[in-house]
Amino acid sequence: MQTIGVLGAGAWGTALAATATKAGRDVRVWALEAEVAEALSAGKGNPVFLPDIELPKMQASSDMSILADCEAILSVVPAQHARACFNQLNQYLTPGVPVLLCSKGIEKNTLSLMTDVVHETMPKATPAVLSGPSFAADVARGLPTAVTLACADEKLGQTLMKAIGRSAFRPYWSNDLIGAEIGGAVKNVLAIACGIVEGLELGKSAHAALISRGFAEMTRLAVAMGAQQQTLAGLCGLGDLVLTCSSPQSRNMSFGMALGQGRSAQDILAERNSVTEGVATAPALTELAAREGVAMPICQAVHEILAGQKNVDEAMTALLNRPFKHEGF
Repeated sequence: MQTIGVLGAGAWGTALAATATKAGRDVRVWALEAEVAEALSAGKGNPVFLPDIELPKMQASSDMSILADCEAILSVVPAQHARACFNQLNQYLTPGVPVLLCSKGIEKNTLSLMTDVVHETMPKATPAVLSGPSFAADVARGLPTAVTLACADEKLGQTLMKAIGRSAFRPYWSNDLIGAEIGGAVKNVLAIACGIVEGLELGKSAHAALISRGFAEMTRLAVAMGAQQQTLAGLCGLGDLVLTCSSPQSRNMSFGMALGQGRSAQDILAERNSVTEGVATAPALTELAAREGVAMPICQAVHEILAGQKNVDEAMTALLNRPFKHEGF
């Protein structure tokens, strides 16, 4: 695969486009913002989403037809905007083209995973998932990163890995799309919870406990939906969870930290030009867990805080006063 299209030029989309360019691919980028497309095409980087990071010059446009006839598409638009973008993209796809889903979330109105949205909007496409512990700025700078690349066909997976992989960007193949998707979506909500713990200054012991019990919640839901348990112990589950829950460089964790310090969700979001996926995922995740009969008390607490049903102190008190139980998934 030589011609790679990138749908979305936020920080993560731009970082992946830069990686594929450095791997020798012919990269075409669709950017919602015309000024971003112009800057990328002029070799001036991405001043909106990745300021002060040197990037290779790449072909970019705010006209989606730039992605016509690409041999693979990396979709990096926010989960809640994916359906509208996919409906528009569908007209430019060749039959069988792989669409590598690089954004993480659950559609609020339908509780659909992004692979489901692909099947419904782009029946000609072959879905795949890219997920794992990867900050956009690290990848854009060429720092070592490893991720999961999940698709049903191993031969296609190998082809995609060779197309976008480099020595410092290492994809590992998996056939478990559901596990990769659930891991990526749930970790964003758990990162908000970890941020709240940090904002409240509850200590590293509480932080570690939350990551561990959050991992149990993530695994329970994934297995209930048909994923392989070992997938969640890999890069797209535990690996991504540890990274996102351990650094304020994570938009979700920094959002939670501000909540824990007493700020309102509305004020925090108003200051941001990038999407904090966990905010939109929390209500969908809570509803999905209820549908599947899976207990996810930490994620439920995050949803209750964001919905204004409980304040931070009330939600924390409720979690700490849950009955003692057997440890396990």
